[in-house]
Amino acid sequence: MRRLKEHDLFLKPEKCKFDVTEVIFLGMVIRPGYIAMDPVKLAGIAEWEPPQMVKGVCTFLGFGNFYRKFIGKYAQLTRPLNDLLQKNRKFEWTKECQIAFNVLKAKFLSEPILIMLDVNKPFVIEADASKWATGAVLRQKGTDGEWHPCGYLSKSLSPTEQNYEIYDHELLAIYRALMEWRHYLIGGNFKVVILSDHKNLTYFRTAQKLNRRQARWSLFLSEFDLGLIHVPGKSITQADALSRQSNEQDEVDSIDLGMKEAIVERLGPDDFHKSALEQLLHQGVPPIKSTLSDWRIEEELLFFQGRVYVPNDDDLWRRIVRTIHETPGVGHPGQWNTVEQVQRDFWWPGMSKFIRSFVDGCVICQQSKINTHPTRTPIQPLPAPNSFPFQVCTMDLIMDLPECDDMDSILVVVDHSSMKGVIFIPCTKTMDTTKIAELLIQHLYRRFRLPDRIISDRDPRFAAEVFQEMGKQLSIKHSMSTAFHPQTDGETERVNQEIEVYLRAFCSKEQTRWKEYLPLAEFAHNNRTHSVLKKSPFFMMMGYHPRPLPTIFERTMIPSIEEQLQELKRI
Repeated sequence: MRRLKEHDLFLKPEKCKFDVTEVIFLGMVIRPGYIAMDPVKLAGIAEWEPPQMVKGVCTFLGFGNFYRKFIGKYAQLTRPLNDLLQKNRKFEWTKECQIAFNVLKAKFLSEPILIMLDVNKPFVIEADASKWATGAVLRQKGTDGEWHPCGYLSKSLSPTEQNYEIYDHELLAIYRALMEWRHYLIGGNFKVVILSDHKNLTYFRTAQKLNRRQARWSLFLSEFDLGLIHVPGKSITQADALSRQSNEQDEVDSIDLGMKEAIVERLGPDDFHKSALEQLLHQGVPPIKSTLSDWRIEEELLFFQGRVYVPNDDDLWRRIVRTIHETPGVGHPGQWNTVEQVQRDFWWPGMSKFIRSFVDGCVICQQSKINTHPTRTPIQPLPAPNSFPFQVCTMDLIMDLPECDDMDSILVVVDHSSMKGVIFIPCTKTMDTTKIAELLIQHLYRRFRLPDRIISDRDPRFAAEVFQEMGKQLSIKHSMSTAFHPQTDGETERVNQEIEVYLRAFCSKEQTRWKEYLPLAEFAHNNRTHSVLKKSPFFMMMGYHPRPLPTIFERTMIPSIEEQLQELKRI
């Protein structure tokens, strides 16, 4: 508070948490003096089965790469696994691969930590190299007087770099370490001490003849106040191990069957739960502003307005939100849609704030999404009658995708009428107008009848005489958007952007599988709450929310006929 006052900074109390001992940020747990891996993201590592194909290896390495700075000897540990990714190589899970897989799992499960570095204290770098990789450890003295790791660095050598002489290997290890941690080391108040087991490096600054590569490295090293010290290899065991060890979370997480047990286990010491039980048993005042009819107890679980109460436990909250937010049936939605999805089945005080914070820190969302809320005058929606679904619809093509089952495009159909739903149809960019008509009959007409009006861009297939004549014969009015102005049909452009973000999130490593995810992308969109309707397209048409994944308790998600009719009538 003193620092905020000194800099004239103001905080909103309801947006603050005081006396917290840790913060989750971008997959890291930040605690006083050190950082660690998020235990929620490590859940399930122990049960991770050995990969059966290249895709599984990519998934595991994708997860491991995110936390590689916590793991010593990472490059060498993963070398047998990386070798499996080489082109034109037969997949063979060898004993070396299994050993590397087991060691990596053990490293993650040990939950290593790194101390928070202080630029006002001296640093020490231990650097070493082998035939296959370079390694380094950045250390700083802690409050206990011992030197603790602030970060690990381990990188493989390319085939060209493997041909370097030993001297250049060792120098490359130092160069890479200084490049990685340059922003901490340059311009500091202390000399950067580098420990190396290669004695000849101590004379590098006085060498008379340097080749071009060494001269380039020397120029970079001159930016630092360095002190090269020779130590025996046994004195820098960690950096040595980083180089001398011998030879992406899964796209669909399995349903967490232990969720119910975890909730029940944590209900015991929960004060809110104890208070609620006491009030319910004695027909007293509910714990929050509500009526007693809003609460019920069933199979050891406490329900509030039909939703399971989750006790006060950050790890459990993260586990629930992550399971829902990251499943393909939900598809990494934004803050408010994630809140709405979680609130369908779960409840706890202050859940909206927690969920929004979780989404803000989602790595995949940050990598895949762009800002879709610019500060400009909003575009006005096209007028549409409030009648049956897809009475007025728009069409557009997303083309030039990686080929998947002979398909390379998506025909996007968006409802501009009462439901705001979408239909995603895989197709090819070489299809003609007749083929588009066939796809509309197969996917639109058989489910929703013929539309009264179709809006499209000026693609030659939509502007063709055949398409125009078909519209006349079927009494369908066809309108085309203004040339070079996609904002005319901004809603469809927004849906296109949404599906591209979805496929980026789930198919970035195997882009030729996008067709498999298309039905899930359609489901995810139609099950999200629309910002205008305040209901999801699916709910607008069917009167209930479908389940994107099994819930933790056995109960139907489909209301009675009377309830469904009443809700539809109200809408």
